[in-house]
Amino acid sequence: MQYASPALPLPRSLRRVGTLGGLTAAAFVVAVVTAGPAAAHAHVEAEGARALDQNVALTFSAASESGTAGISKLEVILPKGIAPGDVTYKKGPTGWKLTATDRGYTVSGPKLAVGEDAEYVVNVRQLPDAKSLVFKTVQSYSDGKVDRWIELEEEDSSDGHGHGHPAPRLDLKPAAPGAKPVSPTPSEEPTPSAPSSDAAASEPKTGTSTPAAEPAANNAEGDDGMPVAVPVGIAATVLVLGGGAWWLRSRRNESA
Repeated sequence: MQYASPALPLPRSLRRVGTLGGLTAAAFVVAVVTAGPAAAHAHVEAEGARALDQNVALTFSAASESGTAGISKLEVILPKGIAPGDVTYKKGPTGWKLTATDRGYTVSGPKLAVGEDAEYVVNVRQLPDAKSLVFKTVQSYSDGKVDRWIELEEEDSSDGHGHGHPAPRLDLKPAAPGAKPVSPTPSEEPTPSAPSSDAAASEPKTGTSTPAAEPAANNAEGDDGMPVAVPVGIAATVLVLGGGAWWLRSRRNESA
């Protein structure tokens, strides 16, 4: 009659491997579950960017956080030192365009596919002399939902997904030796200028008026300033007097 041999205990090293394997698997599951919302972001990149660099290409990306609608617009608030006129659009989603605003710009167009991140590139005329730049961004979806990537580093906020919405930030290296700010972008508005002498002469001064009869009176004056009517009147008087004297002389001769 044969007896089954009793089960031998597993070596301690194998038990440790099993325990570590279970912990690793659990950690992996937690990472997979939490990776989605935690990975959401909006950022800006410019490799090797330095303060006062000119004609710098900035690459922006904003993660989609909607499972039912696509991104349709991004509004960016520019940091101090960059004017809306200093930014030009280079490339982005098909059909999207850049429009300047009073505080920055918007890039918008046909809605992207659900879950697709928005990425685009703009060119900046010159970066300001700063250590870092913050580009607050408001992200709109086709269904009206809005994500606000506007939080600063010192702000501690959460939107219920276990993470906040930090604004895209670009850290800059110190300016290159000899780098200087370029002249500001010329304004498109016309600069007021002093009226020309002709225009000033044609406009009446406040509280004064020009009589309509003055030009006619001025035209009636001769070269010496005497009105033309004066010599004409004198000549007419001489003719009348001369004619009267001739008539009287003729009457006297007839009487004689």
